[in-house]
Amino acid sequence: MAYHKVNADQRAQGHSPYLDNDELQATALELEWDMEKELEEPGFDHFRLDGAIQHHLGNSQSPDLDLEPIQPSSSPKGRFQRLQEDPDYVSHYTRQAPKSNRCSFFQILKVFCTALILFIFGIVIGYYARKKCPSSPTSQEPNNPHIYHEILKEIKAENIQEIYRDLLQFPREDDVDIAMKILVQWSSQGLEDVRLVNYSVLLDLPGSSSNTVTLKNSGECFYPSGQQCNTETKMLHSQDLLYSYAAYSAKGTLEAELVDIQYGTVEDLIRIQAITNVTKKIALLKLGQSPLLYKLSLLEDAGFGGVVLYVDPCDLPKTTDLADKAFMVSLNGGGDPSTPGYASIEGSYRQNRLNLTTLLVQPISTVLAKKLVSLPEDTVQKDRCIPLQLPATGKKIISLNIQSVTTYKTISNVIGYLRGTVFPDRYVIIGSHHNGLNTYGGQEWASSTAIITAFIQALMLKAKRGWRPDRTIVFCSWGGTSFGNIGSYEWAEDLKRVLQRNVVAYVSLHNPVRGNSTLHPVASPSLQQLAAESQSFNCVEKTRCPGSNVSSVQIQGDSDYFINHLGVPATQFSYEDIKTSENSSFLSEALFPVHTTKTEELDPSFSLHETIAKLTGQVTLQIANEPVLPFNALDIALEVQNSLKGDEVDIPQLLAVASRLRDTAELFQSDEMRPANDPKERAPIRVRMLNDVLQSLEKSFLVHRAPPGLYRNILYRLDERTSQFSVLLEALEHCKLHQSNETVQAALSEVLNSINSAQVYFKAGLDVFETTLAGKK
Repeated sequence: MAYHKVNADQRAQGHSPYLDNDELQATALELEWDMEKELEEPGFDHFRLDGAIQHHLGNSQSPDLDLEPIQPSSSPKGRFQRLQEDPDYVSHYTRQAPKSNRCSFFQILKVFCTALILFIFGIVIGYYARKKCPSSPTSQEPNNPHIYHEILKEIKAENIQEIYRDLLQFPREDDVDIAMKILVQWSSQGLEDVRLVNYSVLLDLPGSSSNTVTLKNSGECFYPSGQQCNTETKMLHSQDLLYSYAAYSAKGTLEAELVDIQYGTVEDLIRIQAITNVTKKIALLKLGQSPLLYKLSLLEDAGFGGVVLYVDPCDLPKTTDLADKAFMVSLNGGGDPSTPGYASIEGSYRQNRLNLTTLLVQPISTVLAKKLVSLPEDTVQKDRCIPLQLPATGKKIISLNIQSVTTYKTISNVIGYLRGTVFPDRYVIIGSHHNGLNTYGGQEWASSTAIITAFIQALMLKAKRGWRPDRTIVFCSWGGTSFGNIGSYEWAEDLKRVLQRNVVAYVSLHNPVRGNSTLHPVASPSLQQLAAESQSFNCVEKTRCPGSNVSSVQIQGDSDYFINHLGVPATQFSYEDIKTSENSSFLSEALFPVHTTKTEELDPSFSLHETIAKLTGQVTLQIANEPVLPFNALDIALEVQNSLKGDEVDIPQLLAVASRLRDTAELFQSDEMRPANDPKERAPIRVRMLNDVLQSLEKSFLVHRAPPGLYRNILYRLDERTSQFSVLLEALEHCKLHQSNETVQAALSEVLNSINSAQVYFKAGLDVFETTLAGKK
């Protein structure tokens, strides 16, 4: 009994080399205790404990007699072993010696023949087993680029198009229904572990009738699209009319003067407040230039009562015709509003947060915006576009009527796993989404889902032939994205502790084809080099290769929680139209109703979809399979130094700590990254330690608080035009608006501590490696 318990513990130790010493000692004590009882039984008192012969033990064929793995320090030479060494032990517990030498000869011959047959049989089985079994993951390392090519060549435009059209044929009445369809699709491709994860969350949905804007001067009533209020129009485009609203806006009716504040910048507010009292008035606000939530927070602090939101036609790409389309926006910063900061699981406390702002917010079309500023619709400028502006003469009184309904609904995430073989506890997450508010947001949800499904299809073809990634790839299709990335927030809040330790990177497929003129790659600083290399890898056979213009700017979509709360490196590839103005940033916050043919008009051959799929797949495969994570520590330090350039922030302490960060990062890159990437110098334990450091590179740059709409991860800039830290720029603007220096000092302290924390983290990593190396010497 005691013997079999020891051997079971040994087998467990084989699976976990870090078995606690206490467990081994406990096993040894149990062994000693059992043998004490055996010794106390009659017939055992005559054994001598000083025997020396143990050839019977050493030659045993039974695997249960191999006590080698037990360490002497943890399992001293106990009575059970000493009992077997006693010569009398043989006489009591072995068969009687044979009486005839002839019998002995035939017995030996029989044993020898049996052993020979078993030996030959084992060789044959081993040969065929080795021939049929896949090679170990480590043996595939030299052929990784070849494996990537084999997988990516299976991603074809026609497959993506077929999946895309199949998705659009499904009546999307319920989020759960479309999620179930995606789950069935992924399972049919061979993905073994696919789950449906549901959350009950608070959604703000359109009411039974459309919101309206009424011109009090003329008494004319308009729907958000610019069409006059009447029954015929309402029945004609009821869906579009209902979904032209701001989710989580305040509800009710407000009649007040309309005030033109253009883009709602601090300069715009200072200019307007110098002219008039803005309390309880309605702001005419353009979308773009900075995050909507940030601008609304400024207007709310200034005392406005309502906001009419529109997109200036000069900011829209020339290839789009959205003049007569209103749109939908969400005022939710992220997650279920009734459970801020924690998951919406059963039993969670629900806060009564029906409105997320005191402002009545209504998006309107460009056509209606022109009517509000009294500009004729047929006004055309051939040479240049003149931005819309409310005339300075005469007051314009309007009435806003906003009605929406808050209710609890079930949203569903589809989560699938392709388990890794070497580091199964490290996750590379690739995410799309499937919630598109009926016709709103266009059909990009289907583009997103089709691309990730095609990638799963290609991966599983290889996996069925025995291949597996080194790290686990997690495929996610999120629900509730249009209402504020609710599905991804709730899942990540639910698994926060696990994800903080295990997530390596997030690869986003949010709105992958929103235009057809230019490829727009976005990556956090540590992944910029990988994103640029992936573009080169995927355009070898093409005549035109896109430039590697990779930036770290704020992006829309479900990567938000992973970037801003977990500090996970993220990347995203998408096609866009050429921007027509510098104010075009953040226009993607608006979800326009687009016909089902829109995506196929942008990319009729689905070649752009194929390119995005292969770029996304290439990055995902490299992160999931490279022995050393393909992250660049030095690029983070360079990004920090670039963000401190300019006259606005000339602080010696910041510049000094940024310089130290660069020095440490350079040393880290040369002393640790270089030898780890050389297979001849690579040591597994050092690789794991190095990957743990690389995985957490960006966590130091999460500030505790950031203004609404701005990233907590300060490594991301607002847009391509600004290179400075966004939290510092906002603090400087706040100082101009409120004539207070406290916000600037607080922001400077946050940035200083973030940079210093990163430098200390790099230095601690170097110290650990040096100590380990010294110990080995």
